[in-house]
Amino acid sequence: MRYTRFEKARILGARALQLSMGAPMLLKLSEKQLQELKYNVNEIAKLEFEKGLLPIKVKTL
Repeated sequence: MRYTRFEKARILGARALQLSMGAPMLLKLSEKQLQELKYNVNEIAKLEFEKGLLPIKVKTL
């Protein structure tokens, strides 16, 4: 599914908040990869989104 930039921003923001509050990652990353990302929840959320792992959907009216 294609999302507008606003929908994508909302999804990524919601997932980054979940990660920052302690939600488990849906993506298997090695310690080296986490160090490269510097534990940045925004980047982790973006990777999960790109791989299609997020269980977040946009409901259209």
